[in-house]
Amino acid sequence: MLISLSKLIARLPLAWVHAIGGFAGLLVYALSATYRRRLRANLAQAGFDPQRLALACAREAGKQALETPWVWLRPAPELRTVIDVADPAPERAAIDSGKPVIYLTPHLGCFEICAQYCALNHWAPPRALTALYRIPKQAALRTLVEYGRTRNGVDLAPANLAGVRQLLRALRQGRAVGILPDQVPSQGDGVWAPMFGRLAYTMTLPGKLAAATGAQVLFIFAERVPRLHGRRPGYRIRVQALAEPLTGAPEHDAALVNRELERLIRTCPTQYLWGYNRYKVPAGAAPPEVQA
Repeated sequence: MLISLSKLIARLPLAWVHAIGGFAGLLVYALSATYRRRLRANLAQAGFDPQRLALACAREAGKQALETPWVWLRPAPELRTVIDVADPAPERAAIDSGKPVIYLTPHLGCFEICAQYCALNHWAPPRALTALYRIPKQAALRTLVEYGRTRNGVDLAPANLAGVRQLLRALRQGRAVGILPDQVPSQGDGVWAPMFGRLAYTMTLPGKLAAATGAQVLFIFAERVPRLHGRRPGYRIRVQALAEPLTGAPEHDAALVNRELERLIRTCPTQYLWGYNRYKVPAGAAPPEVQA
């Protein structure tokens, strides 16, 4: 059923997908007190006005959920038509350096299309992009995710020790990897670092990989725009280098990544997934006040 529904969504025009998704996002916001409370609390924590932005954030979250199967199942030539790049210079400079590249893709805008963009434009086989992901527990969802994400030359690395070794191998071969830097890692794979004035358990993997391989590190996100080149909806890819390099020192790197992430979110606040439980304590990890 899930796969059939995803195929149906993929046949719709993107404008319809966003319209339906926006309505679904508002419906979830209205029906789920837990989601509504978390979204508003995270907005307030970041210094935004929930009264003014909450509904817009819920709409954008609904669009993100529904556009995901559209991105996974739509033909590659059509994906190219809905993508534009705001400024290609930072990415081009990183690629031209001859070093491997680590793309940090936060839960901002349409993060699913970022890997497809990289694979289609810069990292075609044999220099495929390898993306870290958490294996879904449901078999049907796992099949859909793995099929959708591995099209166009994207390799998947599971979020475990074997997957980390796979990322390291890819970087040492001069290829690129993709990581969601604001995904809460498992206990032992992160440190507590400030994010919008509150400690969040933050992964240390990007810094470790960069220190081990000399890779260039870039933030990338796809801003959802209602009109691309004055026509239909699409995505504007934004790529930025970090203000300073990652060093491999966990506390320094985690704090730097979160500061850079804050800066990106402030440019496009309604398209961040504020309903994500960013401040949760992973199983087995000591809460930040205990570690302090």
